[in-house]
Amino acid sequence: MLNKNIKIKALTGAQAVAEAMRQINPGVVSIYPITPQTPIIENFSQFAVNGQVDSEIVRVESEHSALSLAIGAQASGVRAMTASSSQGLALMWEILSVASGLRLPIIMPVVNRALSAPINIHCDHSDSMGCRDLGWIQIYSENNQEVYENILLAIKVAEQVKLPAMIMQDGFITSHCLEAVKIFSDKIVQKFLGEYKSEYSLLDTKNPISFGPTVSQPNYFIAKCQQIQAMEQAKKVYLKIGKEFSKITKRKYEYFEKYKLDDAEVGIVVMSSTAGTVKAVVNQIRKKGFKVGLLKPILFRPFPYQEIAQALSHLKVVAVLDRSASFGASPPLYTEIVNSFSVKSYQLKAISYIFGLGGQDIFEKDIEKVFKDLLAGKIDEKKD
Repeated sequence: MLNKNIKIKALTGAQAVAEAMRQINPGVVSIYPITPQTPIIENFSQFAVNGQVDSEIVRVESEHSALSLAIGAQASGVRAMTASSSQGLALMWEILSVASGLRLPIIMPVVNRALSAPINIHCDHSDSMGCRDLGWIQIYSENNQEVYENILLAIKVAEQVKLPAMIMQDGFITSHCLEAVKIFSDKIVQKFLGEYKSEYSLLDTKNPISFGPTVSQPNYFIAKCQQIQAMEQAKKVYLKIGKEFSKITKRKYEYFEKYKLDDAEVGIVVMSSTAGTVKAVVNQIRKKGFKVGLLKPILFRPFPYQEIAQALSHLKVVAVLDRSASFGASPPLYTEIVNSFSVKSYQLKAISYIFGLGGQDIFEKDIEKVFKDLLAGKIDEKKD
């Protein structure tokens, strides 16, 4: 029997995000359409038309303007949100570092989609991975329930450490597919979020401040060091807020999810929706007597190096599956996993696989082949 404070709704991932935004009721939402993100702003706009939110919705001429407007609104002392994908996120690149450098806790859902060229509207992680070092907290979601909850979790983390946050989900795979999603009551969610009270505001004429001034080398260096410290603080705050949120949802919020990993001999590391496919394969192979497992990173920025290294340290070998490429270098998730080993001086062999670019399907048989290769010792340095 469900709690009276929970409703189960059949929602797409995009609709789940819009539900979270409705409960947040941001002061300003700047919108610009791009596939496959567009249903987020369509559904939220409908909430506004129905009078279910009193957010100021501003239709802008580009994603560059969408984030610029969100920065102005957040600097004026209100919660501001926008959303994007692919080329839209790439067009924001110039402004992404402004938001983080100004320490503005803007929340931006991102529906992962391949970058051009050639033009492709389907899922890979090249868009969000391309801006992973611009000072934004990054959280990746496996399914519709996770993306709903991650939006609500992220806003409290971001506001406490004063950094913006992206919350990712896979384009079409989750953004356009229906799942049963538990929606917690507006009253409980809004009590959890609390009222946003900005420490500074551009509109506070009695206490004038400057945003975005030109600074000399020493002060610029100091500002960047403060961002580094804030991102380190975000790791602790993420767990702290997660424990608070767990009292509502009864779910855990950790840096990563371990699935049958503790006694495994070999494992796979993969993010977002593909983790669900890997879980199904883990179950199948375990029935045959082989000890395999999964590690699914959730918090990608800041990256939990020591914790991940510890979680993987007992494995003989691990395969890291990236849904994006770093041209001329190892792919991003693989690079971070290998870096985590050096933090603890672990001698663990990691194999890099690139998959799913431009929405290329990955099937259970493909995951099973990876596990079979790991178990048989048939491993090369990189595969795709």
